[in-house]
This record gives sequence, structure tokens and C-alpha cells, in this order.
Amino acid sequence: MAVAIQFTDFTWTYAHTSRAALRAINLTVHQGECIGVIGPNGSGKTTLAYSIDGLIPGQYHGIKHGQVDINGREVEDYAKGTLQREVGLVFSDPEAQFTAMTVEDELVFGLENLGLQIPEIRERLEWVTELTGLAPLLEKPPYEISGGQKQRVALAAVLAMRPKVLVLDEPTSMLDPVSRKRVFQVLDELRKQENTTLVLIEHGLEHVVPLADRMVLLSGGSIVLDAPTPTFFEHLDLLGQHGIASPGAVEVVSRLKADGRYDGELPRDVDGAEAIVRELLAATGSKEAR
Repeated sequence: MAVAIQFTDFTWTYAHTSRAALRAINLTVHQGECIGVIGPNGSGKTTLAYSIDGLIPGQYHGIKHGQVDINGREVEDYAKGTLQREVGLVFSDPEAQFTAMTVEDELVFGLENLGLQIPEIRERLEWVTELTGLAPLLEKPPYEISGGQKQRVALAAVLAMRPKVLVLDEPTSMLDPVSRKRVFQVLDELRKQENTTLVLIEHGLEHVVPLADRMVLLSGGSIVLDAPTPTFFEHLDLLGQHGIASPGAVEVVSRLKADGRYDGELPRDVDGAEAIVRELLAATGSKEAR
């Protein structure tokens, strides 16, 4: 499987600071893979995102060691503006991405910069508008809609460009639970349709866990834990040391496993946890009946 993102001994220190924001990062993400990145505030998550997109070192001053390769090419070797054809970044603050006076213009801005023909632009606009449910907002100024709507517009503008790698830095922080669930459904559909590589930086894990192949814990600028999602949350003590609480459904089964009552994989969602608990209860009842 092709490598989409490769960090090799990567360290970044912002100008006028003495402490590295990221230190000795080694991380490989394959094409079509989805990783969830979590960690306490100040752990380096956003710096990691900016390093994938080339904003670091392109737009920030600092000291860099090591390298970051995207699709086999170091980020600094891309000609100006070309890396963004490969990597889409959705910021935690959606207004940081807005450049146009209407939602529709915002959605087509990046497509025009790609030099696409009008029929292709119309096709992508229709596709992403339907995907994200933005049709009623197309004529509205993006600065005058709600916070959750702004996040959907920012996400749609990046999705419309169909990048091979998509990095999302807290993309649902302003959304209600229903809208948040829909965004992750969209990401799942996109991954299946386009084989998009996803890097999800989120505090709310209930939607990340079912989607992620792997989870990465950052703390103090270093990778503390990198493991497949089914085994990541078995490290309850380590996660607790860094202030990370497992999703409720995962933690219940983790405790059962730690107590020796269950020896299978951890569930990814509530339905999976319910099935496991029901199976254990049924087995217990069967033993008692004997």
C-alpha cells in the first residue's frame, strides 16, 4: 500500500520559543488510511496538521529538523500552491478559510484556482452541496450564517477540491450532535468513494473511533502511543495519565477485559458494546442454569 504521509525524525520549534512544539516525530500513514489524533491542549496536534499541509514551514518562522513527505515528496519540494492540490486542511476556526462574499463563491473559489472547466466546477458544486446539505445557504454571506453552518461550508470547500489527503483540525466543534454525526458519515462515504487519506484531530471520540484505523496520542510534542484502534484503548492507565478518557462504550468493555471477563477486541461504538455485554450476560445465565 502506498505511503501518503511520512514524518521522519521531524522536530519543529516556533520562532522565539525554546521548547519544541513537535519533537522527533516518526509517523507513517498509508493511502486510504484514517488515523485519529488526540491529546491534551498544547500537545502539538495543530502543529502536526500544519506540517502536513505545508503551512509549516511555509507560513511560520521556526527551526525544522527532519522531514515530512506527502505522496513520496518532501513538502518543501512542492512548488508554491501545488501541495494544496494533494492536501486539504479544514481549520478549527472556519472563518480563517473564508475569502468570498457568498457560500457558493466560497465553494467554487478553490475549484477556479485549480483551473477546472465550468462543467466540472458545476458538477463538483452540485456533488458537494448535496453531500453537505448546503443548498439553502448558497446565496448567503458565509460570515452571517451560524457557527455550525460555517464549519460545514469550510469542510465542503475543501471536499470540493477532492484532495488525496484530508486533514481536519477539530472540524465539528461548533456542530450539534446530529450535524456532527452527519459530517462523519460524509467522511466515511468520501473515504469509500475516493480512497481519501484522513487525519482526524478531535476531542469528541465517539465518532472518530468507529472511523479510525489507528489512533495516535500526542503529548508534550511527542507521540506517546500509536496503535490500531481495537487495541489503543486497552492502554487505560497510559491514556489516563495524559488526561484522555475513553468513549463510554469502549471503557465499559475495557474494564471487563481488564477483569478477565472478556478476551476479544474492543468495540468501536455503543452497538458493539451492547452486543458484547448481552453475549456475556447470556453466557453467565447459561452457566448458572447448569
